[in-house]
Amino acid sequence: MPDVSDHPSLVIGVCTFRRDTLEFTLASIAAQGAGQIRVVVADNDETSQAEAAIREAGRRLGLKVDYVHAPARNISVARNACLDAAAADWLLFIDDDELAEPGWLDAMIREARAGCFEAVLGPVDAVYSDAAPGWMRAGDFHSTRPVQRGGRIDTGYSGNALIRMDFVRRWGLRFDPALGRSGGEDLDFFYRLRDAGGRIGFAEDARALEPVPDGRASLRWLLSRTFRAGQSHGARLAAVQPGVARRLREAGIAAGKAAVCAMAALITLPRASIRNRFITRSALHLGVMARVAGLKEIQLY
Repeated sequence: MPDVSDHPSLVIGVCTFRRDTLEFTLASIAAQGAGQIRVVVADNDETSQAEAAIREAGRRLGLKVDYVHAPARNISVARNACLDAAAADWLLFIDDDELAEPGWLDAMIREARAGCFEAVLGPVDAVYSDAAPGWMRAGDFHSTRPVQRGGRIDTGYSGNALIRMDFVRRWGLRFDPALGRSGGEDLDFFYRLRDAGGRIGFAEDARALEPVPDGRASLRWLLSRTFRAGQSHGARLAAVQPGVARRLREAGIAAGKAAVCAMAALITLPRASIRNRFITRSALHLGVMARVAGLKEIQLY
């Protein structure tokens, strides 16, 4: 087990908004066996009524919890509050509905040291209830891994991510509040980290578990999420390829990919898991097309 003395300049950041699961997340952090760990909890609620309960949970679990009130119902505001409160070399984000697996903290630190990375991502493995559709469980639609292109990770997600804070401070990196209700603020953040020369690694053993609530166990919710994710990627394309002609070209490419995926979904119609994978990929490309064409991001939160 890791010893907190091995990494005294590490803070764990948890953004929360009225989630009863937060205490389970804190308990999974305390179970890492690293002595007294400092945790910054950024509360995105309009009021600070949860402060006493959060501090008490920290005391009971043996964690040093710093409560920060970040009222805005905007996840970027809460994430930036964690950046501001992290007087440390490293900030490790985990979501308030996730559980850190044993060895999570050690695996993150080990990968960061081995690869000299500015950020390290860990896998987020979905936990499905018996009520979740069979095709969703078979295709594992809710788990998250980084996309690698040519052995390189260009962007990431903040649900299970370790960030080198001196690099963040040097480049003035922040989560964009304009994306704090639509989502995609983490994709944008990590794209800019890469643009500044930061390298992103992946710690396969630093697993976080995320139960899938019934409200998200549907094709309709997945389509909304993937369409929005496509819009985030489309915003990136629009930023790096300015000019009407280039944007029309990218929109055309995305439309073509969406059509191919839709056709593949028809071909695989009887095989629900494969069919729905193609349908969600089609939604992703449609989101790219819509954002490149100028449509604003939909708001999921």
